[in-house]
Amino acid sequence: MRRVILFVDTTLDGFMGGPAGELDWMVQDDEVDKDFTDHLRETVDTILTGRRTYQSFEAFWPAAAADPSSPADLADFANWMVDTPKVVFSNTLENVGMRNSRLAAGGIAEEVARLKQEPGKDLVIFGGASTVQAFVKLGLIDEYRMKVHPVAIGNGLPVFTDLEGKLNLTLVRSKAYGSGVLGLYYAPDRRP
Repeated sequence: MRRVILFVDTTLDGFMGGPAGELDWMVQDDEVDKDFTDHLRETVDTILTGRRTYQSFEAFWPAAAADPSSPADLADFANWMVDTPKVVFSNTLENVGMRNSRLAAGGIAEEVARLKQEPGKDLVIFGGASTVQAFVKLGLIDEYRMKVHPVAIGNGLPVFTDLEGKLNLTLVRSKAYGSGVLGLYYAPDRRP
């Protein structure tokens, strides 16, 4: 059965974006990006996302893929983002225009249950914040792939919010990078 993987950059204090979604706190580290994106593309063949994140993808990735001046690594990843099927969770969008994209056919839990039964590789959720929070709260994340940046911002968009109880996680893999970024892979501890 396919798994749902959360792929997220966070601050040390657990925010995936500043109060208005700012990402200016992220530490650029090519080794982290290569490790995470190479592994991601090996294990995933469907992208799950919310409306705002999808719209940012739609505005950026097709242009980056088509731009002959894009660095080779960026162009390669941009083409993967464009070519990979995308399922968009939104209550307000009526259509999506980016190639290989479609709106979710139902609620989050129902759509994910259907997708997990289909053949294929794993599913990755990139965001946005409210979509990630809903997936976490519903217990739909099978693996957390987190790039934890060596910065605290004190306020912003949390990964974990409104949990109905404690969420125990088991560390599967970790790596510390020279930039201070930690690459962490966690699995939910599903023991009763």
